[in-house]
Amino acid sequence: MIKAYLDDPTEPRSSEEATRLQNRLMHVSRFATMGEMAAGIAHEINQPLTAVANYAQACARFLAAPAPDLEEVRLAVHEIAAEALRAGEIIRRLRQLVGKQGGEHAPTDVNELIGELGVLVQADARLHRTPVRYELEPGRPRASVDRVQIQHLVLNLVRNALEALDGTPAGSRQVVIRTGLAPAGRVEVSVSDNGPGAAQDMITRMFDPFCTNKSDGTGLGLTISRTIAQAHGGTLDYRASDAGGACFVLTLPPIEGSGP
Repeated sequence: MIKAYLDDPTEPRSSEEATRLQNRLMHVSRFATMGEMAAGIAHEINQPLTAVANYAQACARFLAAPAPDLEEVRLAVHEIAAEALRAGEIIRRLRQLVGKQGGEHAPTDVNELIGELGVLVQADARLHRTPVRYELEPGRPRASVDRVQIQHLVLNLVRNALEALDGTPAGSRQVVIRTGLAPAGRVEVSVSDNGPGAAQDMITRMFDPFCTNKSDGTGLGLTISRTIAQAHGGTLDYRASDAGGACFVLTLPPIEGSGP
């Protein structure tokens, strides 16, 4: 889709050039996504770092007492270690998503893949004052995917849903991430909201490059997301949400030989 829009008809690109262009676009999009999330991520990292400082100061007070309470010191040190690991986990998730290279396709538990996004989703959800609910298929659906690329796709859909709710009263906002199994063993991942939904004139062209209704948007997020889905042999489509807003559905083929 990107290739068809960007190719010069007088000078056809090779498939290798098109692939390199697609990878560069996805890389730029990942950085843009992380940049937009900076405020939320800074808040998330600041919390464990503040806790580390507070516990360290408490240790100093305990040890300065005439009769130091070593049990209190031990508990404070334990909390310091836990909060440091929490901050490290946030940074690790960021590095994984921003990393330029993706891994090879591999059989993956889709519920687990989405669960790994929890810290980043939570950061942005707090920034937008919107709860995000998970409804994950208990059968642990599996698909052969590039983990980083699919996580980037899902994160982009979640961000779009949160932004779509900015005009909705804070107390009634809702975003739902679902996983499930479709006919023929296909795996579905959907992100829905209860916002205003897409305008009728946007529905037929929302996946076109540079199509956006955001004043500061690039119009490449959904284009790149659909390209990632197609590269996995899947689809990415829009439909109206049951809650009245928008719903984007990613469908992935089953792992060969694992169908019902």
